[in-house]
Amino acid sequence: MTYKTIVIDHAPKAKKLAAEIENKANELAKEGWELVTFSTVVSRKAILVFRTQNELPEELKEPEKVKKNKKTPEVETTGEKE
Repeated sequence: MTYKTIVIDHAPKAKKLAAEIENKANELAKEGWELVTFSTVVSRKAILVFRTQNELPEELKEPEKVKKNKKTPEVETTGEKE
């Protein structure tokens, strides 16, 4: 399952924001995305979360291995000043 988030820009009225959410949900539904949830924020924007049943490509399934920089020594801190 794959997720996608979209931000709907500032909408001064609730009806306008609702219409924009509906339009975006319908647009992405045609591409196989399902609206899971959304949240509004103080700036009168909305964050929409969509999902699809399509699988991620293989290269995105495995997390990248983090290589440690051996040139930088690890320093333990105690929170005390010297």
